[in-house]
Formats: sequence, C-alpha cells, structure tokens
Amino acid sequence: MLKTEKIVYAFSEGSGELKSLLGGKGAGLAEITRLGLPVPPGFIITTAACRKYFESGNRIWPELEHEIRAALAALERQTGRKFGDDTGIPLLLSVRSGAVISMPGMMDTILNLGLNHLSVESLAAETANRRFALDCYRRFIQMFAEVVLKIEHHRFESILEEAKKRQKVSLDSELDEQSLQQVVESYLALVEQETGQGFPSSPVEQLIYAIKAVFESWNTPRAKVYRQVNRIPDDLGTAVNVQVMVFGNLSADSGTGVAFTRNPSTGENRLYGEYLLNAQGEDVVAGVRTPQSLERLAQEMPDIYKQFQEACRTLEEHYRDMQDIEFTIERGKLYLLQTRTGKRTATAAVKIAVDLVKEDLISREEALLRIEPAQLEQLLHQRIDPRVVLNVLARGLPASPGAATGKIVFSADRAQAAAGEGERVLLVRPETTPDDIHGIIAAQGILTSRGGMTSHAAVVARGMGKPCVCGCEQVNIDLTRRVMVLGEREFPEGELISIDGSTGKVILGETPLIEPSLTSEFRELLGWADQRRRLAVRANADNPSDARKALELGAEGIGLCRTEHMFTSPESLPLVQQMILAANSRERNLALEKLLPRQREDFKGILKEMAGFPVTIRLLDPPLHEFLPNREDLALEVNRLKWQGADRGKIHPKETLLQKARSLAELNPMLGHRGCRLGLAYPEIYRMQIRAIFSAAAELLAEGFPPDKIRLEVMIPLVGHLPELIGLRALIEQTAKEILESNGYHLDYLIGTMVELPRACLIADQLATQAGFFSFGTNDLTQTTLGYSRDDAEAKFLPFYLQQKILPQNPFMEIDREGVGALVNMAIEKARRVRPDIELGVCGEHGGDPHSIEFFHQVGLDYVSCSPYRLPVARLAAAQAAIKKQKK
Repeated sequence: MLKTEKIVYAFSEGSGELKSLLGGKGAGLAEITRLGLPVPPGFIITTAACRKYFESGNRIWPELEHEIRAALAALERQTGRKFGDDTGIPLLLSVRSGAVISMPGMMDTILNLGLNHLSVESLAAETANRRFALDCYRRFIQMFAEVVLKIEHHRFESILEEAKKRQKVSLDSELDEQSLQQVVESYLALVEQETGQGFPSSPVEQLIYAIKAVFESWNTPRAKVYRQVNRIPDDLGTAVNVQVMVFGNLSADSGTGVAFTRNPSTGENRLYGEYLLNAQGEDVVAGVRTPQSLERLAQEMPDIYKQFQEACRTLEEHYRDMQDIEFTIERGKLYLLQTRTGKRTATAAVKIAVDLVKEDLISREEALLRIEPAQLEQLLHQRIDPRVVLNVLARGLPASPGAATGKIVFSADRAQAAAGEGERVLLVRPETTPDDIHGIIAAQGILTSRGGMTSHAAVVARGMGKPCVCGCEQVNIDLTRRVMVLGEREFPEGELISIDGSTGKVILGETPLIEPSLTSEFRELLGWADQRRRLAVRANADNPSDARKALELGAEGIGLCRTEHMFTSPESLPLVQQMILAANSRERNLALEKLLPRQREDFKGILKEMAGFPVTIRLLDPPLHEFLPNREDLALEVNRLKWQGADRGKIHPKETLLQKARSLAELNPMLGHRGCRLGLAYPEIYRMQIRAIFSAAAELLAEGFPPDKIRLEVMIPLVGHLPELIGLRALIEQTAKEILESNGYHLDYLIGTMVELPRACLIADQLATQAGFFSFGTNDLTQTTLGYSRDDAEAKFLPFYLQQKILPQNPFMEIDREGVGALVNMAIEKARRVRPDIELGVCGEHGGDPHSIEFFHQVGLDYVSCSPYRLPVARLAAAQAAIKKQKK
C-alpha cells in the first residue's frame, strides 16, 4: 500500500460504489448520508487498512494513526464536542465492524467509547441526568472489557444481576443512580482484578485498542466458521466504522430499534421490527430484553414512526431491495445508524424478488440472481401436521419458520459434539451470542427464553433456514443444572422436544410432519428460470413415486434410475440372494426368472410416469456382496445358533450364506468386481435386466402407449475399456431385438455409458464411437481421480484439509474444477469431435450443487440430474449460470 493511498473516509466522502473498500456497513452509512437522511457523523477505516494491519504484525502504523487523528479532529469541528478533553462537552463514539459481505453479529462492537471517571461527570452535567451517564459508563466498561480485554461476559452479568436483586427490580432500566454507581465501581474492580491494571482512561488509547480489537475479530473462531459456512473469502478483511454516539437510553422519549422494510420471514410488504424505549442498540440485537413491536411505536410516537416509514421507503427504493435498518431515537429525534440488505428466509426471498419485479424495481433476471439456489431447499422442508393434537408446553415468538425435533442441549459445544455423533439436537439458551454459531449450525433448531424477532438467534436462524422460537418467557433455563423449567416441570438435557418456528410453539416429544405447499411466487420464479436456462434438468429416481414427485418439481426426465435399488425390497432381496448363492448358471437363471417380473413392473411404472421424457436406466452397478448380510453379523449368528444347540437345518443355510459372503469379499470393493465387469462375468444378470426393461416397454405399447412417449436410454456403468462397451452394447441390442420383434414392435432407444473413471475420460473419443450418450458419474470420478475413498476421507482427513485450506471445498459436494473438471472437459471435447450429436449429462451428486452446475453450463453439458428435492435448486442455478455467462 502506497503512503498516499487514502485509508480513512468520512461518511460524506464515501459511496455505495466503494463497498469493497468501505465494507457493507460503511458504504451504507455513506449512502444514507448522501441521501440526506438523519445519520450521526463518523468515519470509516477501510478493509485495505485491515489487511495491512495483519500484514504489519497486528499493529497500527503511523500513517493510519495520523489519518484517524485527523478524522477525529474533523468530527470535533462538526459536532462542537471534544474527544479526550474532560473539561468540555465529551465526544463519545461507537466502534463497529463492517465486512464487505454481511456477517451479522460475528464481529465486535463497542459503544460509548470515550468515557472515563471525569468525562462521565461531564456527560451527567450536559444531560442533567447522572443516572443516564452512569448507565452509559457501565455499558462501555463491560463491552470494552469483553471485546478488548477478553473478560468473560457472565462475570459482568453476575454483578448486574446482583445489583437488581439488591434493589428488587427485574430490568436494567429500573436500576437507580446509586445502584449504577456501585455497578460501575464493581466493574472497574473486576477489570483490575482480571488484568492487574486499571481500566484505560485515555479516550485516544481506548479508540486505538477498540480499532485493533475490531480488526482482530475478523479472525475469531465464530467469524471463521461463519465464513466457511457462507463461502466468504478469508482475505477480505473488515472495515471499522467510528460514529458519533446518539443515546437511546437518555430518557423516556429515547429508544432504539431494528427494522426490516419487509417481513424477513414471509416477505410481506409491510414494516417489520422491534424497539425498546430507554435502551441502547445492543439490548435489542443481543436479546437481553424482549422488545416491543414497531406497531406500538406508531401509537407511542406517531411522528417519529411516520418519519421512519418515509426513510424506509426511500432506502428500499434506492437499494431496490429489502433493507435491515438500525435506528435510535434521542429525546424525540430519529437517527439511522445502519442499513444493509436484510437476511431473509427462502420463502421471503422468493416473494420479495417476485414482488419487486411486479413493482418495477428490478428485472426478472435480477430477481433470479437475488435468490441463493440452495435456499430453495428450505421451501421443500416438511412442516407440522395441523390435524394432529399437540402437547404444547409453551409459546414464544415465531422467529424463523419450519419445524424441528431434537434433544435439548444447553451449550453450543455439546450441540456440535452430539450432532457429530448423528444425534438430532435443539440448542436451548437464554439468548444466543455470536460465539454460539457452531452450535446453531449443528442444531436442528433454536429455542431462546429471551430476545425478539430481530435478536441474534432469529437473524442467524433465518439466514440458515433453521426453525427458531425466541423470547419464550415461560421457559426458565438453568445452565448450571442443565435443566429447562416450565412451571413445576423440569426438562433435563437430552429430553426430546419439538419447536414450530412458524407459530412459536414449543411441543413435548416428536411431532408428525407433512409435505410443504409451494407458493405461487415460488412457481412463478422457477417459470422465469426455465425460460432463461440452457441446461435441461433431470432427476435421479428409482421408482414410480419418486418419478411422480420429480415431475411435480419440474424434472425433464430421469437422468439416473439405479436398478440395484429395486433389488433391496423385502420381496426381491431373497430372490437376489438366491441368485447369488446359485451353484451354477441354471440355478442362477431360475432365480433371475423370478426377479424379472418385479423389475419389469418397476420399469413399466417409471416409463409410464415419465411419458414423453427420457429415462436413463443404469444396469446393475454395485458388487454382489452388498446384497448379502454383513459377514461379522452372520458369523456371530452362526456361533450363537451352534452355542444354543440349534437344529442343523437352521445352521446350514446361515453357514452357506457366510461362506458366500466371505468368497465375494473384496479388499477395495469400489474398484473391484462391479459395474460392467459384473455384467461381462455374469451376462445372465444384465440380460434379465434388459429383458425386463424392453418387456415393460412392449407391454406399454400393447396397451396403446405411443412409441414416441417411450424415450429409453440404457446406461452401462464403470466402463474403462472400449471392448467392455462393445461387448455389452451387443448384448443389449440382441436382447432388445428379441423382445421387440417377438412382440411386433419397433422402438428407438439409446445405449450409453456412465463415465466415472479417469481412463474413460482419456479415451472418450473411442467410447463415443459406441455410445449415444455419456453420463458423468462424478461421485466415483472424484474418488478415482483424487484417490480418495469418500467415506474414509470424510471421516478422517477431509475436515482437516478443509480447515487447513489444502482444499477450498469438499470435492464430493462441489466439483474439483482443476482435476475432475479438467477430465470432464477433456472427455466432452474428445467425444464431440467424434460424435457431435452425443448427449452429455451428469448424474452424480454434483448435479444438484449450484457451483458445480455453473461449471457444467460453461463446459457445455446438455443436462444435469439430481435428487427430486434438489430440482428447484438445479433449475434456478442453471438459469443463473446462463445469465452470468451472457453478462461476461
């Protein structure tokens, strides 16, 4: 960074266009200032300064300190107040973080900075309210000590609770001047006890400490976790916003609040928010007191409410999006402290985007780009069945919609540990703090006894699509004893409860759920997506009911029908095991003949459901031992029967099964006797499946089904050599011809292969001479390219690799573009040189991942295929990929 580069900007010098430099909050404050709305003045220390701070070994360098002092002097001239002068009217400041991409509550804030034992008396004299000045001072000591000096929050809260008990009051705002004086003295004593030195009294020293603390909060564990979950780069840094304090805790006609210009849960176009009189902003956000609805403000302060409404309308029209606004009222005067694009649920995101198009504020393309594709999955989550009688224990505020069941857990650490062991948990807290982020991520939902609809828990839960009930004041949470108390009843940690974030209900036990109903806005938005995307979107479906659901959610065919899933039904599995245990081909064929009608009926049902759409049926892929019981369980069962002296007729079948399981066992089954290798070694298995497929088609034709409504694609798995494909293609064509000709029918169909080996990509031009289509099986292609066994990698070293940034993302969730992606691209180019009209798609898990879909669009695939419930995600992601490519 050059010495001449500006690193501190007054609000009046910035703009929204400088967001990458000023951070979201700073750019917002600059824009509000430019719009002429009431904003306390201040300045912004840039993200570039944050990055240089870390590069400089976490120190403030002289040029930065010089610019800070110059900005302070400008504020003094603008306000007529003095910073660090105990004899004049004190200038007090707030110091807040401001990342480029919003990270609500993840970084640090300090209010009332500039107070000390002298300036607190100046503030008392200026306001003629010593109680107010002491309240500000105790807040400042606590926040500064927690953020800068790292003294634990509960140490201060204990002192405050003790003071309320002594005075016999329940709220902080009810403490009198004498009690607050004692609290301040106790706080200062605690700081000296914990640090070995007195509380910093120099306001300039306080400010430098605070700026450093905000910079360093960029790298706290909670901030890192949040960035990882939300895919925010680690190298952006945060800006620091230094702003003149206005006081919501000054008097009865003062207050503070948080508002959204539209409902962040439903998207309804009306002001939504909360406020507290005689309070500071952290009281609302932290959920320490349960606030009042904004509608009440309209009654208590109608002029302020009207002015606020107009400001909200101005900001929403300016930003063309729903805004999250913090405000303070000081002695009847309104101030805006922040505006940013508001976090919202998926339901709200879709409705707001569609409504803004209808209000002519944004285009359809902008609406499509505003929605995170992964958010759409939230709309497909189940909800509580309204017909069921529920045992409702309590009611709180419906802070984030959806329903969840889990065991009560009172700490974020234990929630994370339990979830890691596969348990469903609900995080239950008096209120959450940013340090609880890992527990919120791990939990199914969140329940708090304090806090409102704009508290930390509510905002974070909505952003993550997790159910949340806040401000459930009937609940008393004893963290020491780890119990939740409701009246006379206690609920210990581990007890199962449910919450309904749509109604605020807390329910005993597990609740029955029903399928969601999709809104008209949801369907309209996806209709716009379908008009813009180039990629077709198919579903992975193995039975008629899945196929039906896929069609409801917009599937344009089936990209993967896994025939082995049909083998695992209770009716079919004994026949499959009989086939595996066959001593010769005659016995094997007898078992296969019994299986054939079951497979035929499954295929017939799927083809019928998907009339007119392509259906890609993959022949048997997994090794045969997967259809047998676990070897260790079988051995234990045999030993148990022998020990019990069971009849030989009972023991012998188990011994035979165990012997076969042992003979089929492989050291590395993923790379073993499976896929096309199995079909070549046991052609009768594939022949049965092919007969079932084409017999199903012939039956439909006999029933009057139009031939053009049957679009069959037969896929051969795990091909790595051209002769494998040639041999099995011949088997398919011969068997299909026999079935169709014997019934007097002709049917067009495709034969293709699943590309899931690096060698298949390398010889794609050869394979394309024999394949009408390729479907990239990116799950196995990732394993074979990276040399990772997925189960072992995810259980052992993959989390470490992600934490250490050896890998940017989990390659099984998002395509590895440099490795696996390069092979896919090579295979596409090679195949199309030989067969320009070859159909190319993907059916691995990556087919439903938005970032992978963007890559598949770029390299020119024809379709993606994913699970039915990810179809809306894929449809939107495909449209976004097309829009982004067009804009480049």
